[in-house]
Amino acid sequence: MQLDDYLTLGRSGLRVSPISLGTMTFGSDWGWGADAGESRRMFDAYLERGGNFVDTANFYTNGSSERLLGQFLADRRESVVLATKYTLNMQPGNPNAGGNHRRNMVRSVEASLKRLGTDYIDLLYLHIWDGLTPFDEVMRAFDDLVRAGKVLYAGISDTPAWQVARMQTLAELRGWAPLVALQIEYSLIERTVERELLPMARELGLGVMAWSPLGSGVLTGKYSRADLDHAKGLDPRVTGTRKDVAVGNGALSERALAIADVVAQIAKEQDRSSAQIALAWLLHRRGSTVMPIIGARTFAQFEDNLGALEIELDAQALRRLDAASAIALGFPHDFMALPMTQGVLHGGTSTRRGE
Repeated sequence: MQLDDYLTLGRSGLRVSPISLGTMTFGSDWGWGADAGESRRMFDAYLERGGNFVDTANFYTNGSSERLLGQFLADRRESVVLATKYTLNMQPGNPNAGGNHRRNMVRSVEASLKRLGTDYIDLLYLHIWDGLTPFDEVMRAFDDLVRAGKVLYAGISDTPAWQVARMQTLAELRGWAPLVALQIEYSLIERTVERELLPMARELGLGVMAWSPLGSGVLTGKYSRADLDHAKGLDPRVTGTRKDVAVGNGALSERALAIADVVAQIAKEQDRSSAQIALAWLLHRRGSTVMPIIGARTFAQFEDNLGALEIELDAQALRRLDAASAIALGFPHDFMALPMTQGVLHGGTSTRRGE
């Protein structure tokens, strides 16, 4: 697989690379990102190797990520599928500067267009569900922006499956612009999305983008049990160090380190890096196409991450990784999979879904 082995995004006809370039690390405003020079180097190399899918958000590095991308895109805008997000509050103290509502969506898009130096956004994500805005308000606002040509496709991130499902159903019933992409946290240390979100995405035609595919760096092997003490008394935030972020979002745990140990063993056996093995596992997921978003801080990390495209994990390696990171799917999934349940359901016949 290469970056120019393009895939269509969900049920749309939009062609995107199998790995997206994440730019949450573009800009040093939060204390741990890449400066403009290093960010430009990664951006240029990604495009030179055939990559075309770039992911950002208005909130990333206080807007610096979008501003830097605006500079980098300059004469190459038409060759890039540009995704950004709205929702997070860019004006502390102003309640309407955050949330999923129409006002924030429209104003955020206008601000993003200025920072990015473009007149359209290829893919706009709702960043995280706010639990307050009516779902029909969101979908109608998306449709208006698509009809106006300021946004070409709509996507959603970090939202319960049942909420996404009714939003997509409403769009289909009313002929509004549908959701084409789902962005979720997905990695060997976070597999609970396999319960509802991934099956939903397959049924509703959503392309799946995986953020934090390296578990905030834990799966690279950079942390040890000694780092678990770092969590004591820490105030969760996005600023500080990468370790602070890993602790704040719950990625640095005993379970995660145990999974990272298995990743490291397989990496050693294959003479590869742990990061490459963890990313390759996502690229090998059965039943759904998952596109990892890589967000490197240095060019060396970026190059190493792309090495995952060259890896072919055998069945034994996949079984070891699956076993180390396994989760219980819970009810009703585990109940439906029981031999007794399947027996009474199909009456002893062998039946499978036709594609």
